[in-house]
Amino acid sequence: MGKETNVLQALKEDLLRLSAPRKAEIAARFFKSGPNQYGAGDVFLGITVPEQRAVSKRYYVSVTLADTMQLLRSEYHEFRLTALLILVCKYEKAKDENTCKEIAMLYCTHTKYINNWDLVDLSAYKILGPYLFDKNRSVLYDFAHSGNLWKQRIAIITTFNFLRKKDFADTLKLAEFYLSHDHDLIHKASGWMVREIGKRDYEVAYEFVKKHRLSMPRTMLRYAIEKFDGEVRKDLMKK
Repeated sequence: MGKETNVLQALKEDLLRLSAPRKAEIAARFFKSGPNQYGAGDVFLGITVPEQRAVSKRYYVSVTLADTMQLLRSEYHEFRLTALLILVCKYEKAKDENTCKEIAMLYCTHTKYINNWDLVDLSAYKILGPYLFDKNRSVLYDFAHSGNLWKQRIAIITTFNFLRKKDFADTLKLAEFYLSHDHDLIHKASGWMVREIGKRDYEVAYEFVKKHRLSMPRTMLRYAIEKFDGEVRKDLMKK
């Protein structure tokens, strides 16, 4: 790792001042950082998301992309999330396509550090979503077939941006591909995205669930139909 700039040092110091050991213990359990759990080995400082958002908004202009990526490579979960929140701010404020491309490419090449569901969910659809909307989306299928849990979640969560514009095709293809996935974090993400489709086009979501309900993991099914009418939910849950 390169030498830290004064800005990066100040940013880290601001975050460390917000650390709270008791909250860190709770977060470590909540994000499953114990041995053999999906977040095994992650280190928490106990900084809340609103606190991290405040820091990211304070620094996103002055901190460079290089410093942001150095922050993303930290062992501390909250440092990594703050780095991603900064990337989101930088992307949203970018004034040219080259900057957007650079941020999106950095995101794709640093997925090793985007390694828990909150890190994915607060960044993927806000960076890769808008970047890929009018481009080739094959990277999402590369991620889906990668065998890496977090890349697979990035793929489906990225499509949240698409379906907000009633572009449902990739969400449905990925959700169908994940029917045989063995991890509930993918079941939850897929069900959530199908539910979001249902908010925009009930018939599309209903037909997808009706077609696949017997092969859908129960968690995915419950998430997908959460907003359906009670009797419809009951019928679709029947085995």
